[in-house]
Amino acid sequence: MWRKFCGFLLKIWGWTPVGGTAPDDKCILLGAPHTSIWDFVVSYLFYKSVGGDALCMVKEEFFKWPVLGWIIRKMGGIPVNRKNPSAIVLSVIREMEKREKFHLAIAPEGTRKPVRRWKAGFHIIAKETGVPVYISYFDWGTKRVGIHSRFEISDDAKADMARIQEIYEGMHLVGKYPKDYITH
Repeated sequence: MWRKFCGFLLKIWGWTPVGGTAPDDKCILLGAPHTSIWDFVVSYLFYKSVGGDALCMVKEEFFKWPVLGWIIRKMGGIPVNRKNPSAIVLSVIREMEKREKFHLAIAPEGTRKPVRRWKAGFHIIAKETGVPVYISYFDWGTKRVGIHSRFEISDDAKADMARIQEIYEGMHLVGKYPKDYITH
């Protein structure tokens, strides 16, 4: 029932889901362009509508409001203190190792503001746990949301980040706030 309701909301808002969930029990889903809190909502509705269940890291400030914090937790939000990135990465690795299923959605930009240098924490998590990484997107220009492709990471995080940003750049995606999306 919830799955159909999420699909209905996507359709009402004019969004088209593309494809389904990642086939792996554990994986990392990169999501870009991240320029608005609405990206979280669209992504959640997409993944639920295609039968998926993903967790995502959300800055802890959003959890301070009781009702909003409860809603974000129910939607798979995990509160994180962004002042200590290494603790976040270690915590996620431990949690991922404990569970049988764990799809982690991460915005590689790390913020809704425009940034040239994307965060590589997901790369560390993927290398340490051996989980695959998927290129996912939400395109406000075409109102399409989905998983683009599986990305094979190497031992060179810097080169991988450059390749990932090239893939996103080649997709010609539009953020909700286009001026806040920089691919290179």
